[in-house]
Amino acid sequence: MKHLKIIFRTFFLLFAVLLTPQAVEAQVVEARQDERVAYFDSVEVSLLTCQPHDEVYSLYGHTALRWHDLHTAANDGRADQHEMESDIAYNWGIFNFNAPHFVARFVFGLTDYELGPYPYSRFQQEYQYYGSMVTEQVLNLTAAEKMRLKEILDDNMLPENRIYRYNYFYNNCTTKARDAIEQCVSGKIEYSENKDFTPSFRDMVHEMARNHPWARFGNDVLLGIQADQPTTRREQEFLPHHLMHDFDEAQVYENGLYRPLVKERRVSVAPGVQMLEPGFPLSPMQCAIGLTIIGLLIFCLEWIKRKTFVVWDVLLALVSGVIGIVLFLMLFSQHPTVRLNLQFILYNPLHLFFLWPIVRGKKTRYWAIAAILALLFLLGGCWQTYAEGIQCLALCLLLQCILHLFRKCK
Repeated sequence: MKHLKIIFRTFFLLFAVLLTPQAVEAQVVEARQDERVAYFDSVEVSLLTCQPHDEVYSLYGHTALRWHDLHTAANDGRADQHEMESDIAYNWGIFNFNAPHFVARFVFGLTDYELGPYPYSRFQQEYQYYGSMVTEQVLNLTAAEKMRLKEILDDNMLPENRIYRYNYFYNNCTTKARDAIEQCVSGKIEYSENKDFTPSFRDMVHEMARNHPWARFGNDVLLGIQADQPTTRREQEFLPHHLMHDFDEAQVYENGLYRPLVKERRVSVAPGVQMLEPGFPLSPMQCAIGLTIIGLLIFCLEWIKRKTFVVWDVLLALVSGVIGIVLFLMLFSQHPTVRLNLQFILYNPLHLFFLWPIVRGKKTRYWAIAAILALLFLLGGCWQTYAEGIQCLALCLLLQCILHLFRKCK
C-alpha cells in the first residue's frame, strides 16, 4: 500500500510539472489578450472631413482617418516623441503634383495615389494654414472592430498595397476611408436613404466649383453624357461632405440590435480666413458672349461686303480641332464618365484636316460637313449638359457655314 502511495504521488508530481508550463503559457496568452483588448478600448477612431480651400486639387474637400491612442497620449511623458504611434492621420490622398505628366495622367485616369500615415498635429497644421475647417466624427466601434481596422490599415500600408489607382468619382480618398470602415464593422452599416435626392455627378461638381468658373468649365468640357445620369447614395459619397452626412445618420445592425455609427461629432480645426487668389477676370460665359458679338459683327460685314475673312475661318476651325484632339484622347481614358461625350460631335480633329484648303480660300465641302455637325451638336444639348458658353463657338462656326454655303464671297 505504501508503494502505491509513493507511485501515485510520483505520477501526480510529474503531471503537475508537465501541466504547469502549459497553464503558465495559457495565462500569459490570456493576459496578453486582455492587454490587447484594453489597448484597443483606449483607441479613438475618427473620420476627418476637411473643408475645401482655394487650391485646385482641394476644391472638393478631403477625407482622412484619425487613429488616436488616448491612454498613451495621456500617460506617456514623452508623448511628443511617440506621437506617430499615439495620434496618427491616415491619408489616402498623398500624391506628387510635380511628378512627370501629372495633369495628363490625372485626365486619363492613370494617376497613382498612396496611403500615408503621419502625425495628426501636422495634418491639423496644414488645414489651419489654409483656413479650412476639419470636422471630426468619432466612430462607435468595438475593440474587436478597431483591431480589424488596424489590420486593414496595416495591410494597406504594405509596399504592394499602399499605392492605388485613383479615380475621382469611384476610388478616391473618401471612398477608401469609407470602405475600410465598412470592412471592419462586425454587423452591417445601414444608411438613411433619400430617394428624392439624385443629383448627377456634374451637378455635384458644379456645386463644389461654384466659385471657380474656369475649373467648372474645364470639367464640363471633359465630362460626357454619363456624368448627367442620376446618382445613388453610395455614388454621392465620393464627396467628403456627403459621406460625413451619411455617417451622421448611419446605424450599425448586429444581432438584432442597432447602434449609431458615430458617437460624437466635433470641430477638430476651426474655420479660419481663406486667402482667395484672383483668377481670370472674365467668366467663360462672358468670354463666350464676347466671342458671339465678334462673330455676328464679322458675319454681317462679310455678308454685306461679299468677302470672307480667312483669318476668322482658320481661327474657328483651329480652335474646334484643338478641342477635338482633347476629346478624342478622352476616348482612351480610364474615367468612364468622359468616354461618351456628345461635344465630340462638333469638336473633333476633322476640322484640322480641312485647314489647308481653308487657308488657301479654296472651295471645300468642309462648310457643309461643319454645318451638319453643328446642328447635331446643338441637338445633343437636349441630353448632355455642355460646357458653359461652348455653344457660342458652335454658333459662330455655323454662321460661317451659312455664309460660305449661301453667299458667294471672294
